[in-house]
Amino acid sequence: MEKSSEYKNAIVLAMFGTSVEHALAGLLNIRDKVVERFPETQVRIAFTSNIIRRIWHKRAQDLQFCEANPEVPGEVLKIRDPFSVIDELSSSGYNAIIVQPVFMTPVKEYRDLLSVIDSLMTDNTVQLVVGRPALGSSVDDPAIDDIFGTAEVLASDARYARERKAALLYMGHGSKQSPTGTLYKEFAAAMQKLYPDVLTLVATVEGSPTLEEAILKLQKHGTCSIILKPLMVVAGNHARNDMTGDPPRGWKNKLEQAGFEVEAVQSGLGEQDTFAQIFADNAADAARDTGIELR
Repeated sequence: MEKSSEYKNAIVLAMFGTSVEHALAGLLNIRDKVVERFPETQVRIAFTSNIIRRIWHKRAQDLQFCEANPEVPGEVLKIRDPFSVIDELSSSGYNAIIVQPVFMTPVKEYRDLLSVIDSLMTDNTVQLVVGRPALGSSVDDPAIDDIFGTAEVLASDARYARERKAALLYMGHGSKQSPTGTLYKEFAAAMQKLYPDVLTLVATVEGSPTLEEAILKLQKHGTCSIILKPLMVVAGNHARNDMTGDPPRGWKNKLEQAGFEVEAVQSGLGEQDTFAQIFADNAADAARDTGIELR
């Protein structure tokens, strides 16, 4: 759709990214939901990870890879960082840009993104605004509305576990530098309040709460079956290696060794339409709060 020459506001979806081809589905679904919500707005994606961008740029030069993976869009093969995308939009005459983080929690990637935006604030010709991650914008002061909002849109996960008479164990990324345990515990508590008949726990790859803590709680509860799923936007390398990888690393194997029956769901939350809408909602909130029009 051709954009109006008079309306020049844009949304940049700042994603960590993924190098796993099938995991792109979650990121592209989020982009599609934002485009559907704001059909007259220019929507761009950007990856914050230097390593992941280099991987895709190398693949773009590999004719065999491109022929074998025609579903990978050109914007991914030529993916850029948020700074470059914002700079191009600014140079093209855009008046306001909503930078919407596509992150679960406000840790390093989010803080780095804020630093990038701060460095660009001296350009008074364009208004830059940053939205919120899925679980809010603060580790120290959890946003209960954001946490409950995320839990509400994951009702299908609770239903899936309920139908199988299983507990629901999410794998969060976590962080060694920023203690995200409070956010994850608040999220688990929100799930438990909304779906009291389904035991829901969160453990993290880095930091706390740990898988070992979750195993003790599952054993104390007398659980036999577990639905194991990433509490991540995409089911990328962590889902492939840490969740279902070979021992001693893989969580599925560790849980089975502890006596549980485990079904691992290899899909990122971004593939679920209700979750993907969170980022469209957060972009809308950021625009509304600063008087920017999105349409």
